[in-house]
Amino acid sequence: MLLAIDAGNTNIVFAVYDGDKIRAQWRAVTQVSRTADEYGVWLGQLLELEGLSFQDLDAAIIATVVPAVLFDLRDLCRKYLKTEPLRVGDPALDLGPKPRVDRPETVGADRLCNTVAAHERYKGAVIVVDFGTATNFDIVSEDGAFDGSVIAPGANLSIEALHQAAALLPRVAIHRAQKVIGRDTVSSMQSGVYWGYVGLITGLINGIKAEYGKPMTVVATGGLAHLFRPDIPAIDQIDPDLTMRGLMLIHARNRK
Repeated sequence: MLLAIDAGNTNIVFAVYDGDKIRAQWRAVTQVSRTADEYGVWLGQLLELEGLSFQDLDAAIIATVVPAVLFDLRDLCRKYLKTEPLRVGDPALDLGPKPRVDRPETVGADRLCNTVAAHERYKGAVIVVDFGTATNFDIVSEDGAFDGSVIAPGANLSIEALHQAAALLPRVAIHRAQKVIGRDTVSSMQSGVYWGYVGLITGLINGIKAEYGKPMTVVATGGLAHLFRPDIPAIDQIDPDLTMRGLMLIHARNRK
């Protein structure tokens, strides 16, 4: 079985794949101070709850946009799985067509995974809207190449920035405001972020489609995708496991 690890700025996701089927998945807060042994204890207990153990895992692949966690995640795989993990971003890996951007080496590992999975799962050109720490709009060409992007601050990041920068504004959760006009500070902040992002996402999707000039499927992934989807008809599909599926597909393509 394969252990796929996606380490983002906010969370690290671990998934176990049996062939092309996901067997189990867990999420942890990204902490650069966590050691390989701490990961090992935590993950070992979760595997046991699923009737699995480290002995069932014989391969691993890692994608990370947080370089500081790579050493310990790699050490986890070496020490507890007895395997050398593949790393998305290694120039030796076959990911398909090269990214069509000015500096391909700067494209995040998670976005490369999304590109591979989106091309495998959907026909034609695709816009992947990834609701993470940042809200990424990644363009996947008809032949499967990363073909440019738009990056905006994530909704949680924006609402946290309001709290941090303005002394009288509280920390609030992202919430679908029933009305655009708020009647108190909290509802006004929630409306501004929620309906503001509905407008931002809709506008950027429309702008990308107009500029790209081809039919495009819009696929949303990431933690807030389900929250925003009802008010954004431009989103065609929600695919919560897109990044992890990309990791599985990349490993299968590069398996020796």
